[in-house]
Amino acid sequence: MNKKTVGDVPVRGKRVFVRVDFNVPLDEERRVTDDRRITESLRTITFLRTRGARVILASHLGRPGGTVKASLRMDPVAERLGELLGVPVRKLDDCIGADVERATAEMADGDVVLLENLRFHPEEEANDPEFARRLAALADLYVNDAFGTAHRAHASTVGIAAYLPAVAGFLMEKELTYLSRALEEPTRPFVAILGGKKVSDKIGVIRNLLSKADALLIGGAMTYTFLRAQGYPVGTSLLEADKLDLATSLMAEAAERRVPFHLPEDVVVADRFADDAAQRTVAADAIPEGWMGMDIGPAAADAYREVILGAGTVMWNGPMGVFEFPRFAEGTRAVAQAMVDSTAVTIVGGGDSAAAVEQFGLADRMTHISTGGGASLEFMEGRELPGVAVLADR
Repeated sequence: MNKKTVGDVPVRGKRVFVRVDFNVPLDEERRVTDDRRITESLRTITFLRTRGARVILASHLGRPGGTVKASLRMDPVAERLGELLGVPVRKLDDCIGADVERATAEMADGDVVLLENLRFHPEEEANDPEFARRLAALADLYVNDAFGTAHRAHASTVGIAAYLPAVAGFLMEKELTYLSRALEEPTRPFVAILGGKKVSDKIGVIRNLLSKADALLIGGAMTYTFLRAQGYPVGTSLLEADKLDLATSLMAEAAERRVPFHLPEDVVVADRFADDAAQRTVAADAIPEGWMGMDIGPAAADAYREVILGAGTVMWNGPMGVFEFPRFAEGTRAVAQAMVDSTAVTIVGGGDSAAAVEQFGLADRMTHISTGGGASLEFMEGRELPGVAVLADR
């Protein structure tokens, strides 16, 4: 991690604009139902507070589309953050404007404020320079601790760095350190597990990992594109028919590089997409007509477990099946359990995989769970993240 962090710069008495990722789920009563992204930010916030900085936090919440939506205001987030910090967190009614400028100018050392949802302004996602300048005018230093949005070139992740000294927060440092180490100098064998819906979403990841990993385990709906590319029937399973040649070429590249490319030997199929559907377990090369793949089967789960238990590093991105339906969650659960039972460094790449390990109660037993699904995916592809590129180098 060759970027400067908040620990490398003086902060006492400074107004510090911290881009956090507080895009957390809320229930119908607008209470935070999963505060992991908030708790992960506490180290940076506490570090700044206790060293006399004036902490200005900014985040988006949901997808308001550039308009003000009462259901996506940041008030419940500020309330939960205050509970976790043990100090009041003032939530402002906007993120720019005279009232915001006045409130941030009057802050005392150690104070914390949370700005209103950045995406209430369309200029945020447009990376509008004037909007970025107005955000920057609130502070003396910019800290990006929002790995989950580091792949987005928005005003609060990229544009603002043109006007302020810019460094990483401790969560950003942690994310980059774990992911970089896994990709560049892993404890071997390095096993990558990839699931999810589409091969097209994982092309870059698979190609990059074929030059780095010692084995790939494939699950999720993209399994059926690989199976169909081998000439097997897949029934009504989700299929990218226009990606069959690509799937063939990826398997050929794995064979050429002598990287084991594991596909499930059996799958759980259903007669329709529902938790109460009729189901059966069949060989992966014999899915009946009219049935769809919903999960890897028990034999596949056992085989994958053996590979995982022999690994030194395991990186996982994408569930093995429709884990949201309890009857089709066993493959995903088995992979997660194998990871926590192993002695490997275990890294979960955010998104649905992170949601799954939370659902199974296994999150605290993983080495690292990324707070950014899309960002971790792009990082695994080997792509430079815009929100990281603009931070000062050491």
